[in-house]
Amino acid sequence: MSKSHSPNHEKDLLGRHVMISSLERFANISSSSIVAIQEEVEFLLDTLEVLRATNEISNDAFLEAGSIQGGLTLILNLLSQGISEEEANSQLLRLKERAKSLNDSFPGLDGKIEGRR
Repeated sequence: MSKSHSPNHEKDLLGRHVMISSLERFANISSSSIVAIQEEVEFLLDTLEVLRATNEISNDAFLEAGSIQGGLTLILNLLSQGISEEEANSQLLRLKERAKSLNDSFPGLDGKIEGRR
C-alpha cells in the first residue's frame, strides 16, 4: 500500500485542521504572499493575546501557539530577504507539521482562534 493510500495518510488529510487554520490558507507561498502572511501574523498575535487575557486558553497554549505565529514571522522575513520559493515552502511545510503536533496537545485551540475571525 503506497503512502498516499494508507489509512494514516487519509486520516492526516481528513484531520488537516492544523492547529491554526491560517497555515492552510497558504498552500504554496511566494514573494506575492508577503501581505497575506503579514495579515495572518497580526491576526494571530492579536487573537492569541485576547484568548489568553480572557482565560480561554492556558499560558502553555498561548506560548506554544506563539511559536506558530513566530514561524510565520520568520517565513515573512525570509521572503522579504529574497529566499527562494522552494525554501519558503519547505519552511511552511515544517511549520504545518509542528502545528499538527500542537493541535494534538491542545485540542480545540484552532476552533477558538478561528472563532475570532
